[in-house]
Amino acid sequence: MLKGKNAIVTGSTSGIGLAIAHSLAAEGCNVLLNGFSDKAAIDAEIKELQQKYSVQVDYSPADMSKAADIAGMISQCERQFGSVDVLVNNAGIQFTAPVDQFPADKWDAIIAINLSASFHAIKAALPGMQKRKYGRIVNIASVHGLVASVNKAAYVAAKHGLVGLTKVVALENGQNGITCQAICPGWVHTPLVQKQIEDNAKKEGISPDDAAAKMLGDKMAIKRFIQPEQIGGLVVFLCSDTASMMTGEPVIIDGGWTAE
Repeated sequence: MLKGKNAIVTGSTSGIGLAIAHSLAAEGCNVLLNGFSDKAAIDAEIKELQQKYSVQVDYSPADMSKAADIAGMISQCERQFGSVDVLVNNAGIQFTAPVDQFPADKWDAIIAINLSASFHAIKAALPGMQKRKYGRIVNIASVHGLVASVNKAAYVAAKHGLVGLTKVVALENGQNGITCQAICPGWVHTPLVQKQIEDNAKKEGISPDDAAAKMLGDKMAIKRFIQPEQIGGLVVFLCSDTASMMTGEPVIIDGGWTAE
């Protein structure tokens, strides 16, 4: 169903976003990448996607904290590929501290990139989707869009807001052939999470394996990390005809985190 469709995946030069880009390209979807990395690494990713899946691939360096950059990214995809059929809002950042010690600039940055960026991208993409009566919008939220953890005030607030934004977009566009979903993952094994594991291991004087087991044991009934490719597969499913009656929902993939 996605063959010949055109997708934007924000924050897609590594981790979850890159896995999503691969999953969409494997279904024949042209992909516009976005994120920060060195030029050689980005060029290598573009070449791999093009050669492996025989699709068109482009790149936007848009800063997700700037509304004008985001609008320009949407316009670039429309010029290059002809349309934006799939929009995956994945870009995100994190910072942890108690509320009374949380730096105001960190709060502003997390809200801007983890929440406002999705609003700006959706707003810019909707007119074209509405005109064509087709669109698939997938927001990568988190279990923290449903439950909270200490020291993550900005992240939890942003992800709760993203789930709410998802519902409003779904309600407003249900008759336009446009669906909007929020994927809510638990711990996903990415380079950022691996660094967190190693930092915790060093801080507590334990092995990385023990630190990983502790991280999983605290939250997830299934004692394994979610793989980025599993998030990519879920995005593909949500863009499929099978999921065309699903919209405005937090789609949970958390290994049992929120079952407790």
